[in-house]
Amino acid sequence: MELTQLKGIGKTTAEKLHTLGINDVMDLLFHLPLRYEDKTCITAIEDLLGFSHAQVEGEIVKSYVTQGRRPILVVEIDDGTAFMQLKFFNFYYSQKIKMRAGLRIRAYGEIKHGMYGMEIIHPEFSLGEKQPALAESLTPVYPKSEGISQKLLQKSTAQAVQLLKFGEFDLSELLPTDWLNKQNMPSLIDALLYVHRPPPDADVMQLLNQTHPAQQRLKIEEILAHFLAMHQARTAIQQQTAPALPVSQKQNQTLLSRLPFELTGAQARVIKEIQADMSCSYPMQRLVQGDVGSGKTVVAALAMQAALVHGKQVVMMAPTEILAEQHLVTLKGYFADKKVVFLSGKIKGRPRTEALAEIGGDADVIIGTHALFQSDVEYRDLALVIIDEQHRFGVHQRLMLKNKGQGQKGLGRETLPHSLIMTATPIPRTLAQIAYANLDVSVIDELPPNRKVINTVLLDNSKMPQLALRIRNACSNGEQAYWVCTLIEESEHMRSKAAQDTFEELQNQFPDLEVGLIHGRLKSDDKQEVMDRFKANDIQLLVATTVIEVGVDVPNASLMVIENAERLGLSQLHQLRGRVGRGNRQSHCVLMYQAPLSENAQIRLQTMRETNDGFKIAQQDLKLRGPGEILGTRQKGSMEFRLSNPEQDAQLFKLAKTMAADLMQSNPKVCDLIIKRWQKQAQTLAKV
Repeated sequence: MELTQLKGIGKTTAEKLHTLGINDVMDLLFHLPLRYEDKTCITAIEDLLGFSHAQVEGEIVKSYVTQGRRPILVVEIDDGTAFMQLKFFNFYYSQKIKMRAGLRIRAYGEIKHGMYGMEIIHPEFSLGEKQPALAESLTPVYPKSEGISQKLLQKSTAQAVQLLKFGEFDLSELLPTDWLNKQNMPSLIDALLYVHRPPPDADVMQLLNQTHPAQQRLKIEEILAHFLAMHQARTAIQQQTAPALPVSQKQNQTLLSRLPFELTGAQARVIKEIQADMSCSYPMQRLVQGDVGSGKTVVAALAMQAALVHGKQVVMMAPTEILAEQHLVTLKGYFADKKVVFLSGKIKGRPRTEALAEIGGDADVIIGTHALFQSDVEYRDLALVIIDEQHRFGVHQRLMLKNKGQGQKGLGRETLPHSLIMTATPIPRTLAQIAYANLDVSVIDELPPNRKVINTVLLDNSKMPQLALRIRNACSNGEQAYWVCTLIEESEHMRSKAAQDTFEELQNQFPDLEVGLIHGRLKSDDKQEVMDRFKANDIQLLVATTVIEVGVDVPNASLMVIENAERLGLSQLHQLRGRVGRGNRQSHCVLMYQAPLSENAQIRLQTMRETNDGFKIAQQDLKLRGPGEILGTRQKGSMEFRLSNPEQDAQLFKLAKTMAADLMQSNPKVCDLIIKRWQKQAQTLAKV
C-alpha cells in the first residue's frame, strides 16, 4: 500500500519518509519505537525523581523572565504537594502573556534538580482548566529525520496499526508456533500491535529496557534475517569455483628464508588456515584481524606466495597512499624476483597507461588504493584479492574489486578470486561473529617476542614545557618522535593547515632538531621523501595528521605525542599509538588534552592509559560507540539492526545463530521470506 493513501501524507512527505527507509505502509509497521513516554498518569511533584520523565499538573503561581546573558521564561507551578519550575529558553512574547497566574497547566518532560527544587526545561504542555484525557497507553517515540515531525510519525503509524488490526496486510507467521510458545514469545502480528500501542497495564520498565517478550519476538526475527542472509551468501560462495592453489612447505620456505625474524605461533597458525582455504576449488572468504604490530603483512605475503607459485596474480588494496606505499616497499623486499606494480588515483597520464599495461600483462603483485577497481583496470589472471583495513572501504567497493577476478572459466563456471580481508582494528569476538558471519575469521593474538609495552601518559595542554623537555631528551638520545595534529573539521585542507602551523611553531621551539611535516595534501613523491628521511633519522621530530594512523613502521621512533587526544575515538588513538614501540627501545605515548573533559572522553583516555590490549580497547569502544561505528561508518547496511544490539542482546544473537542453521536445512523457502521481510539489500551486502 502506498504511503500517500494514508491521511496527512502527500507526495513531498512520502519522499521525506523514504529517507528513513519507509517506502510503503508495511515499512511503517516495521519502523519501531526507540522509546516510550508515559502520559497515562499524573505524578505528584513531591514524588518526582531526578533524571526521569514524568507528567505533572498544577496551578501557575507566577511567571517571569530572568534578565541575564540569555532571557529565560520561568513558570512556577504548585499541585498542592510541592512547587516546581518550568523553564523555557526559547519563547515567544505571546507565550509569556499566556502563562498567567491562576491558570492550570499540564507539562511533560525530563525532571532535573534545579537551584530551587525540581524543574523541567522546555516541557510539552497544555494550558486551561479543561485538560485532555490521559493517554490510554504509553506514547511511542520513533526514530525521525529532518523535516519529519514526531507527531506525523505517530499519526501515520497509528493508521498503519489500524489497517493491521483489520487484516489489510499479509503478515503470515514464519517462525514455528511451538518454538515461540517455548520461548514465551507472541506471534508477529501481536508483537507489532503491542510495541506500537502498549496497553495500560504494560510492563513499562521492560519496554523501556527493550526486554519485553513482544520486543524480543521482533528482535529474534530481525537477527535471524541477518544470519540467514549471511548463511545464504556463504553457501552461494562455496558453490562458486576458484583456482585451487596448494603450496608446499618447500615453496613457503623460499619466502620464509628471506625474513629477518621467526614467525610467531599465531602467525604460523593463521597462515596454515589461509593456505588450507586456498588449496580448495571454491573461493576463500577469510577475515584476519590482529592487533597493532602483530605482523599481518607477513601473513599476507605467505598468502600471496600460494598464488604466485602457480603463476597467478595477486592484488593488495589499502585505504591510503601512505599505507599502500609502505606495503609496496615491504613486499618488493619479499618478492624481489617478481614483477611488483603500484597504482593509485594520483598516478596519471603515461605512468598510469604503463601501469595498466603491466597489470594486464606480466605483473605478479599489484598494490594500490581504490584505483585498483576502476573500470579500465583489467587483470591478466587474478587469483587472490587482499584488502587491508577493510572497514575503510564500502561494501560495494570491495565487491567491485573482487569481481575483477571473474571471467576465467573453471569446471564450466566462472571463477572468482580468493578473498582475504585484514584489519588492525580489533573487533570484539562476539561482534566479529555477527558482522562477518559469512566469513571465516582468523585472529593473530600474539605479538612478536621482546616487544615492550608502550607507556601511556595523559598531559593537560597547559603542561607543554614538561613535554618539550621530554622531546628534547628523547631526540638527544638518538630517538625519534611523532607529533600528531588533530582537528574537529573533516576538511583535508583544514587538517593540513593546522599541521603546517604546528610544524612552524615546533621548528621555532626546537631549532636544534630537524622537524618534518607530512599530511594528506602532499604529493605522493613528497610524502615518500619525508618518510624515507624519517626512517633514515634525518628527521628527528615528524609533525603529521592522522594519515600516519596505519602502516607507518619506523622502529627508532619511541615517542608519540597526540594533541587534543580527547577529540579522537579509542580505536584511532590505539592505531596511532601503535606507530611507536616497534623497536627495542622503551616507547612512550603522550595524550595531550584540553580540560574540562566530557565523561566519555575521560573514559577513553583512562582506557588508553590502563591497557595496550587492542581487544580490551575494542570492547570498551563497543560500549561507548555501538557496533556501527566500530565496524566503520562505510559498512552502512551490513549491520543496520533496527531493534537489536549485539552488546545487549547477546543471548538472542546466540539463539538466532543456532536457529538459522536449523532453518536453512529444514525450510529454505521460509528463509527467503524472512530475509525479504527484514533486509531488502541483505543478499547484495552479504556477498563481500
